[in-house]
Amino acid sequence: MRSQDHDRIYLSPPHLGRHELNYLHKAIEDNWVAPAGPNLTGFERDICEYTGAAHCVALSSGTAAIHLGLKLLGVGPGDEVLCPSFTFVATANPIVYLGASPVFIDSEAETWNLCPERLREAMEDRIRLGRRPKALIIVHLYGMPCKLREILAVAAEFCVPVLEDAAEALGSRYEGQPLGTFGTVGVFSFNGNKILTTSGGGALVTNHADWDQKARFWATQAKDPAPYYQHSEIGYNYRLSNLLAGIGRGQMELLEDRVKRRREIYGWYQQHLNGVSGLSFGPTEPTGGRSNRWLTCVLLNPAETTVTPERLRPHLETRNIESRPLWKPLHLQPLFANAPMYGGEVCTTLFEQGLCLPSGTAMQDSELQRIAEAITGAF
Repeated sequence: MRSQDHDRIYLSPPHLGRHELNYLHKAIEDNWVAPAGPNLTGFERDICEYTGAAHCVALSSGTAAIHLGLKLLGVGPGDEVLCPSFTFVATANPIVYLGASPVFIDSEAETWNLCPERLREAMEDRIRLGRRPKALIIVHLYGMPCKLREILAVAAEFCVPVLEDAAEALGSRYEGQPLGTFGTVGVFSFNGNKILTTSGGGALVTNHADWDQKARFWATQAKDPAPYYQHSEIGYNYRLSNLLAGIGRGQMELLEDRVKRRREIYGWYQQHLNGVSGLSFGPTEPTGGRSNRWLTCVLLNPAETTVTPERLRPHLETRNIESRPLWKPLHLQPLFANAPMYGGEVCTTLFEQGLCLPSGTAMQDSELQRIAEAITGAF
């Protein structure tokens, strides 16, 4: 039976301030409720200023951004795209949208992201088979920078372009540089559970002016420059609305505070749960990396405790606390049962042993204490 003694603690709910209303009110007063408008261009400018990217196209979702990013990289029917298995399905679905096929790669145990050694193995093997990859997608899982130096070196060696999925990693950095700006194309998500939200939305960033224009063209139904509606290519209805962009502008003013608080929450959990036998924290920041700690994640070692993620999660639910398993690897999904996979042991173990804890930036220390007491009670 679920306890009704306390309000529900969600995993990662939106956290709005008062800044967002200023932009929304202005848009309504000026009747800028159509897709385009000053908030949209302003939000794109804000993202460029924060990340250092030369160009930004704000879109309806991070998935849309991955789709257009892969098109910019020339991915099409019959191609193969290398992709980490340990990620949300939205990373890989656009590969299939384009008629291409994903080739999955295992994680490494420190950052939980794409393993550079397995990447090299996959590159060499696909080329040996006459299947040179068209592109590589890298992901910064849970806001944690992947081992960019090693991964980018392999990609450069084999001349494979990189799409950087930083959907969960706005505010994270590697060697001082914002994530999302290392690949040929970068992608962000502003879904309701992200560290910055526009309710629903995403963005594509690039340093190529012609790619910026092409992405805008595709995202607005690929309308040719004519006085009437003429179309020579397939387009998409992918642009973010001016109203939602206003929410994003207000959120951008708070981003550094949000990153600071997420990191504090991670540190609080570490301090107060450090003595729980069999429970450990991850992933680990790589040398030179700073994670936004979007979600605090724990691992439960079966050699040290009988408490499993699927025992702890329902236990927390009885106390009105939401938690969530780590991503189920894509090579284990029925959708991708026949896709090639290199490795698999690391990400499978992470899935079996991992759980995400509530990490919302509006949480008070009293709520964190309630979560910690519920966890220790399960042990």
